[in-house]
Amino acid sequence: MESWKRKLRMAMVGGGQGAFIGAVHRIAATMDGQVELVAGCFSRDEANTRRTGEMLYLAPERCYATWGEMAKAEAKLPADRRVDFVTVVTPNVSHCEIASEFLKAGFHVVCDKPMTYTLAEAKRLARLVEKTGLVFALTHNYTGYPVIKHARELFRTGKMGTAQKVLVEYLQDFFAVSPTGEVAGLNAWRFDPKTAGIAGTLGDIGTHCFNLVEYVTGDRVTHLSADMNTFAPGRRLDDDSNVMLRFEHGGAGMLTVSQVAIGEENGFRLRVFASNGSVLWEQENPNYLRVYSYGEPRHILSRANDKYMSPASNACSRLPKGHPEGFIEAFANVYSDVVRAVRRYLDGKPMKTEEYGFPTVYDGVRGMQFITQCVTSSARGGVWVKV
Repeated sequence: MESWKRKLRMAMVGGGQGAFIGAVHRIAATMDGQVELVAGCFSRDEANTRRTGEMLYLAPERCYATWGEMAKAEAKLPADRRVDFVTVVTPNVSHCEIASEFLKAGFHVVCDKPMTYTLAEAKRLARLVEKTGLVFALTHNYTGYPVIKHARELFRTGKMGTAQKVLVEYLQDFFAVSPTGEVAGLNAWRFDPKTAGIAGTLGDIGTHCFNLVEYVTGDRVTHLSADMNTFAPGRRLDDDSNVMLRFEHGGAGMLTVSQVAIGEENGFRLRVFASNGSVLWEQENPNYLRVYSYGEPRHILSRANDKYMSPASNACSRLPKGHPEGFIEAFANVYSDVVRAVRRYLDGKPMKTEEYGFPTVYDGVRGMQFITQCVTSSARGGVWVKV
């Protein structure tokens, strides 16, 4: 049966009761009616997995005690029942092992970021993706916003010229400490080196900044100088960082992130000042892009406008202009591109990596290079290092 005649079947590792991002992935994946969640190992706690499966109306026999058991069992099912792809939403330390096991079993993979626990793991995973030829997607979901797609086109087509000054910030107070010593928010694993890796906030949201900058400008960061800070008492990983950037085509930039910025909710903001103009985007007001061209009036562009938005942008909009679309829809755009790539593979017409509309395993390697070099630079007093 041609893949377009049915929904794709999805499994999930992680995302059980008490988790945040797993539910977001499930909503995003199924938003366009192209995907059905049919199996999962949602927690290391089998009871949690069972409860989550019941909540999602999954067949009990498709709710597995371990992800290893799921990989083996699903691989043995006939083609008309087995899952097509698996989404991995566990703590960073297990990403590589889980993704590798499912790739080896013949399943396509969607993985949350940062991609792996170490840079060595990221490179190893990239080699495995190349060997299998399977689809691998990394959920830097902010790339899915329609106006971000348009900003990328402005640079890709040369209209903006070359990026000269880049300012990107992502500020939250999710993990701020109150005067009483209480830590705001949950997810303590994000600051545990045993589960998160060598970076905390820099890995959690700093990688989003790094990815978005390279995605929009098409210009690679070549060198950086990092100052990583930990303000919460007893916290073992960074919760605030500032990173100076140098770009391949001569531009310079500043990347600043914090999860102890009291008063900020999800303050992700990108400004790129280029040789012919500039763009400004703010995640908390994501349907609009400010565009300035030299010698012309300032423009505020809105999504879903056939008169001036690029086809790449309009293809990502579901509603008419003026009807707000946001975080979930952007996330769903990543999944819709994954669906397209998986269907092409199933129909014997696989896409080339450069044709993918979503971040790839190579973006994951770049993210881990960024984290590793920031830690190296900061430990040596902020010296400039090559990325």
